Amino acid sequence: MIMKIAIIPQIVKERFKQLLEPVIRFFIRYELNPNFLTTVSLIISIFSAYQFGKGSLRLGALLLLLGGIFDMIDGAVARATNRVTRFGALYDSTLDRYSEIIVFFGIGFHLVHKYSAGSKTSLLISMAVFIAIAGSIMVSYVRARAEGLRFECKVGLMQRPERLVLLSLGALISATVLVVAIVFIALLANFTAFERVYHVWAAENEKKWSKLPSDIDHE
Repeated sequence: MIMKIAIIPQIVKERFKQLLEPVIRFFIRYELNPNFLTTVSLIISIFSAYQFGKGSLRLGALLLLLGGIFDMIDGAVARATNRVTRFGALYDSTLDRYSEIIVFFGIGFHLVHKYSAGSKTSLLISMAVFIAIAGSIMVSYVRARAEGLRFECKVGLMQRPERLVLLSLGALISATVLVVAIVFIALLANFTAFERVYHVWAAENEKKWSKLPSDIDHE
């Protein structure tokens, strides 16, 4: 079994969702399409990446959090208005991946130039950003593939909310802390991807063992 350790405790996530309820009710009242909210989330992420790219880290971080809030709201609105569709789920997942890639690109662009392009530090930062992007995508891919094979797969330390919060907090503090946050994401996102692979392997083997006859002989 995988030990469930959370960077953001579940109770914190639930309390935050409660704070968003008035906003969700507002969107429900005006019957906004959840896919529209998903698109708004992507547009905000593009502006966030632009601000990161030109060095406005705090504004980029605030926009990143705002985009994340819209990403949370679209699903809640879809469920509340009974407009959950397979296309909507695909659209949401696709735009989420583009949003993350774009934001990482903006952050990487700024940091590589800040630490002088071509230097060893610049090279290491660009590698960390690339590994963080790869890990972030693989976390989502493994879950999607597992659920396509009918396995529940929501485990892991570095899920999307954790990645958004770490990036935002790092950017709000300083460029150096932002680099540290990217390194953490690079390591833990890839760990989470493998953690999910192991989770599916364990779940499948547990089913196999449960099918053995209860009176099997032991020596």
